[in-house]
Amino acid sequence: MKNNYCIIMAGGVGSRFWPMSQTAHPKQFIDILGVGETFIQQTFRRMAKICPKENIYIVTNEAYRKTVQEQLPTILDTQILGEPSMRNTAPCIAYAVYKIYETNKEANIVVAPSDHIIMNEDEFVRVVNEGLAQVKKNEWLLTLGIKPSRPDTGYGYIQYSENDSYDENAEIRKVKTFTEKPALDMAISFLKSGDFLWNAGIFIWNINTIISAFQKHLPEVNNIFEKGLGIYHTPNESAFIKDSYAICPNISIDYGIMEKAENVYVFASDFGWSDLGTWGSLYDMIDKDTNSNAIIGKNVMTYNSNNCVINAPDNKLVVVQGLDGYIVAVKKDSLLICKKEDEQQIRNMVNDIKLEKGESFV
Repeated sequence: MKNNYCIIMAGGVGSRFWPMSQTAHPKQFIDILGVGETFIQQTFRRMAKICPKENIYIVTNEAYRKTVQEQLPTILDTQILGEPSMRNTAPCIAYAVYKIYETNKEANIVVAPSDHIIMNEDEFVRVVNEGLAQVKKNEWLLTLGIKPSRPDTGYGYIQYSENDSYDENAEIRKVKTFTEKPALDMAISFLKSGDFLWNAGIFIWNINTIISAFQKHLPEVNNIFEKGLGIYHTPNESAFIKDSYAICPNISIDYGIMEKAENVYVFASDFGWSDLGTWGSLYDMIDKDTNSNAIIGKNVMTYNSNNCVINAPDNKLVVVQGLDGYIVAVKKDSLLICKKEDEQQIRNMVNDIKLEKGESFV
């Protein structure tokens, strides 16, 4: 277990969850589900079942360093990797990988977003531990694929090769193709074909395998962070990272490596996963009242309202009448009322708010 490491990606701003998620305090630091833990606290606790707490690294925006320290008080400051700017997932993973490589050249790593929901944690731990055991002895770039329950257009899809499984673990297959969020008719055909999985954005690999992949497929990113060897874990790390991000390209790990590499495998999994990226996905995850309303907040009253998702602080009395299929989200200085079917427009609304009302509301 001492060679098991975790990289938690916690730098996003979560604009699709506005107004609950705002730039100064995005959704990974919020208890949106009302369970007593924020997303990042849930993720850290889950990962602590897989690797020692001191082997968990949080990559986040430098502006959120203090928030991470407050929410995860047991971790050291050196376990928080502050990004000076947003450069997508490939640079943040390269930064963390090389920092780990500085101290452990045999590390086996799981990379996970900070804001996903895992309903069956025991099964998740089993899958990740099995994946870590596999990448220790195989030069695989392993990703977790979720068995789809519906033709969801909000997820990426992974197609696996039907004839390329392994007797030792038939749950793991070679990846054939990646597809970004498809149109509905394509998602329906994916589901019917039976050889597609949702892309969970959770990765498992040995440190030497992923470094080789960076060297081959993203040398421009690799070269930047490889130069930090000898600087990581020293007082000069922060200045080095600030200079490095200034010249670093903005590119995802999926596009930069996973879609190009030949040694990519997928672990077909089912542990009650949701990326909880939208209000609609929150609606799907939580219990409903007798009128199919998903309500978070102790003082919400509804009249003749159905199929809504309502989120309000416990100290706010919110009364909703005559709505069907709406998002109602209340924050101290903001109120959103939006049709659930139009929730993809929330990002555009947030951009408009920035332009017309200023940054203070977003």
